[in-house]
Amino acid sequence: MKCPKSPKIIMVPYPAQGHVTPMLQLASAFLRLGFTPVVVVPEFIHRKIVPKISDNKSLCGESDYDRTISCLSIPDGLDDDSPRDFFAIEMAMEKYMPDHLERIVLQLMQEEGGDCGGGGGGLVCMVVDLLASWAIKVGNGCGVPVAGFWPVMLAAYRLIAAIPTMLRTDIISHTGSPQFKSPIHVVPGQPMLNPEDLPWLIGTSAARVSRFKFWTRTLDRTTTLRWLLVNSSHRDECLDYEQQQQQQHFPHVSHQHSPSIFQVGPLSKHVPFNKKATIWEEDMTCLDWLDQQQASSVVYISFGSWVSPIGEGKVRSLALALEALGLKFIWVLGPSWRDGLPDGYMDRVSKQGRLVSWAPQMDVLRHEAVGCYLTHCGWNSTMEAIQCKKPLVCYPVAGDQFVNCAYIVKVWQIGVRIRGFGQKDVEEGLSRVMEDTMIKQSLGRLNERIMGKEASSSANAHLTAFINDLHTSRSGN
Repeated sequence: MKCPKSPKIIMVPYPAQGHVTPMLQLASAFLRLGFTPVVVVPEFIHRKIVPKISDNKSLCGESDYDRTISCLSIPDGLDDDSPRDFFAIEMAMEKYMPDHLERIVLQLMQEEGGDCGGGGGGLVCMVVDLLASWAIKVGNGCGVPVAGFWPVMLAAYRLIAAIPTMLRTDIISHTGSPQFKSPIHVVPGQPMLNPEDLPWLIGTSAARVSRFKFWTRTLDRTTTLRWLLVNSSHRDECLDYEQQQQQQHFPHVSHQHSPSIFQVGPLSKHVPFNKKATIWEEDMTCLDWLDQQQASSVVYISFGSWVSPIGEGKVRSLALALEALGLKFIWVLGPSWRDGLPDGYMDRVSKQGRLVSWAPQMDVLRHEAVGCYLTHCGWNSTMEAIQCKKPLVCYPVAGDQFVNCAYIVKVWQIGVRIRGFGQKDVEEGLSRVMEDTMIKQSLGRLNERIMGKEASSSANAHLTAFINDLHTSRSGN
């Protein structure tokens, strides 16, 4: 007997490009498993992504029902001209958005015919990005099962989850300030980190304290979660760590008061989204320019879309280094971040390179003309580079990027880290990754390890295990 309607899953991403994209990829996976995902985002994001997903009909192939990803908007209380930086969005999430999400949740709970097995209407659960932990409280208050979603590497979650241990052992102060001077293993089994590599150490002293409070509050809210879906593979953490991973029961259940962890990624490979719903407008003309370049001759440069990338002084240093070295490049640099460019720079390098506000990143990385990627080490960018077999020159800026960089350089050995943008720094970093055959060999092995058929099967198995456990919990068994 077939259900008259497919069960719904509300999905709440953190409102930034690097979080919305993997949440939509996860939504695609749920769609193929017979669910109707309902993605809830602020209005300013909704306007930009809905046209790009509205035609993305049933990813399951042939289907008895005309299903698609539904996208609903809620206001964030900010004016269109207001800056939507980390702290403005945090205030909106904590003070303004919960009531609007609660209204949507209660409405979907009242709809009939959701689940053939019974269990309370059309809404089966919520999936909440941990950086949007305010929505966990909404789900709990409405009596809806809530699963967390960690859109980056599991190692970064382990680092956040280790905050109580770091406090207890005086690795950090009560405000999150590092109390160690040299690199240490903050989490056993992971690469060493420097004191400045902790994810909340961004901006002024006051900003760092506020970000640390954000993470401790997030961690407190995760104690109510039964499940955590992670956008990484058990095969991508550490080659020496694999044996420990295999000894753990599948799915991995963490310590007491921690959620069961299901590693369903990397979603960029295993659950491709047909029309990537970018918040920013992509400059497709850079692909025509790439077609005119020699194989492996171009450096692709991008520092992401969220945190102001590297500052005016470093923008200037990198610009001058690229010009002096005569390197071909595509550089993603938004208009508001171009103040550091030297006068007349864009005219002088018009034949040497392209500056774009936003690039079709996967198309660029796939292109044979691109030889390497100078990156901030964001998780989506890292996985896309591995998928396209492009070596990495790393300059982490914020958050989990330092952990990702440690794996890229020290564990996977598919890139190098540079400490600045002087001509010598840039030249040495780019020369090494472009010429080092060991890096290219490591990249090929890692690609097969986390992007191959076995990895895809593992990701699907973890997602299926989550669905089975969800059904079990709903039936009361």
